[in-house]
Amino acid sequence: MTTPNSSTPVQRYHPALMALHWLMALMIIALLLGGSLVTAPTPNTDPEKIGHIKGHMIVALSVGVLLIVRLLVRLRTSHPAPARSGMAWADRVAPWTHWAFYVLVFTMLVSGMTMAAMTGLPDIVFNGKGSLPSDFWHLPPRVVHGIVAKALFALIALHIGAAVYHQVIRKDGLLSRMWFGKR
Repeated sequence: MTTPNSSTPVQRYHPALMALHWLMALMIIALLLGGSLVTAPTPNTDPEKIGHIKGHMIVALSVGVLLIVRLLVRLRTSHPAPARSGMAWADRVAPWTHWAFYVLVFTMLVSGMTMAAMTGLPDIVFNGKGSLPSDFWHLPPRVVHGIVAKALFALIALHIGAAVYHQVIRKDGLLSRMWFGKR
């Protein structure tokens, strides 16, 4: 793709997209790890759980805002030409996997917000009114949240694997497209 008002092909993504990519990657990985290793295993009777949930909710809502900003920036900026892997099937799948990130993260946000609304979590966590339910697993949004978390872990592993493949095996400099430097 070329830059607006230019015939020069874009070599890197827009700096705002790069910053959002790496910030959101760290936040999403922290949410997934924190949710599965700290928040979910902590019993709802443990007073620490409310603090875990509060942090999880704040970071998740921040990711939601950044997701909207990133989507807007992505739709309004020029990008480099699609990367080629040397495998036609992978080149066809790659764009869909990138859009799948948006869908999965959005689904995580909606399932988490629905679960919070169903259980009164905002009042419990932020206003100290009420107590946590004995369990979240009886709620359909909690089941969705858990399944989508696993799918997101898998997609992240695939994404990292593809980046390593491009960087180490193909040596095509793919990572430089999503790292800061001259455009």
